[in-house]
Amino acid sequence: MDFDWLHPPFNVKAPFVPREIEEAFEDPFGLKLAPDAPAFAAHARYVCLGRTAAGRGIFSLYRTNGNQIRVLATRPFTTEEDHFYDRAKQQSL
Repeated sequence: MDFDWLHPPFNVKAPFVPREIEEAFEDPFGLKLAPDAPAFAAHARYVCLGRTAAGRGIFSLYRTNGNQIRVLATRPFTTEEDHFYDRAKQQSL
């Protein structure tokens, strides 16, 4: 899938560059979730929890039309997300 990096709604230089965000989406143990909160469901927003090739955890909020991914926000994992990711990875092994 392609990424739409034209005029992203956040700073693409900090804390992650687009290449790192794309790596997190390609993480074989990455999690892609569809939140059930009404605010997210009404606007078709999704969450990706993945790691870069260097091992940095990235939380990304995104939308997709099936052909392109548009990242709306990104930040490092919280402690809880890091634990959740590691637990899900262990379950899949």
